[in-house]
Amino acid sequence: MKVAVFSTKPYDQRFLTLANTGERPHQLEFYEPRLSAATATLAQGFEAVCVFVNDEASAGVLARLAAGGTRVVALRCAGFNNVDLPAAQKLGIDVVRVPAYSPYAVAEHTVALMLTLNRQIHRAYHRIRDGNFSLEGLLGFDLRGQTVGIIGTGRIGMEVVRIMRGFACRVLCNDPVPNPEARKLGAEYVSRETLLRSADIITLHCPLTPQTHHLIDAGAVASMKAGVMVINTSRGAILDTSAIIQSLKAGHIGYLGLDVYEEEGDLFFEDLSNQVIQDDVFARLLTFPNVVITGHQAFFTRNAMENIALTTLGNLNELETTGQCANQVSASA
Repeated sequence: MKVAVFSTKPYDQRFLTLANTGERPHQLEFYEPRLSAATATLAQGFEAVCVFVNDEASAGVLARLAAGGTRVVALRCAGFNNVDLPAAQKLGIDVVRVPAYSPYAVAEHTVALMLTLNRQIHRAYHRIRDGNFSLEGLLGFDLRGQTVGIIGTGRIGMEVVRIMRGFACRVLCNDPVPNPEARKLGAEYVSRETLLRSADIITLHCPLTPQTHHLIDAGAVASMKAGVMVINTSRGAILDTSAIIQSLKAGHIGYLGLDVYEEEGDLFFEDLSNQVIQDDVFARLLTFPNVVITGHQAFFTRNAMENIALTTLGNLNELETTGQCANQVSASA
């Protein structure tokens, strides 16, 4: 299959090329730009496009792809909020994804953000390099005995449950479909309101849907404990960033750890170190000493990259040989 791979970084090309083996390897063409209305013409004559989290697969872009002969959108990620699924269905475009590349990678990064914020590791690192060995302002707390609220107990959320129970935390969960395994581990399922009101640490692991867009808004933040820690390694728009900033300014949110951001498309995965960041909201977030932001790297382990490449190419193999795929996403998803 002839495949146009968008949003390509050197590591994408390396892992996809290594995985592209077998009797009939796919013809992969790598493009650095993101898929958009302006770049869709690059896929002219390609049967499939391979895209990532910030590529645009709106109705207009999909129509251009279909006109050029594209019949498959292969997501090399779990989320599919950037794809207009009803439009894809009408155009006869199959959409496939990678549902479980490494839940461990994201879960472990989630806990790394918790520990960094709690023990002020980001601040201590810079102090030591400046010869400042004072401990003033670096006071943390024991994780043991803290109440951790986990919104979303899919594969990633379940791994966070396991890790936090290992820290001897009380774990509260909220999910439309409770996972019996979480209960076996000692977690409790409660209403979202109870979770927000009771948790010392809140971490988000739900997909971005119309129902979860700005799930954590000003009202949700107001119901949280003073000094709460909020972690988001899911999708940026689950948080209302303006509401979060107001709460940080008021001192209500005590710690914020982000691996995703609402408007990350123009920032993340790029080297902007020689430029002035034009996003004033993001720039404001960077001014808080109790905020740690990573650039959508929670998934980024060797194991995850290998699984992403193998599953992405496996999805294309399935569609090519059978016309169906177990990892296909429909408009009703």
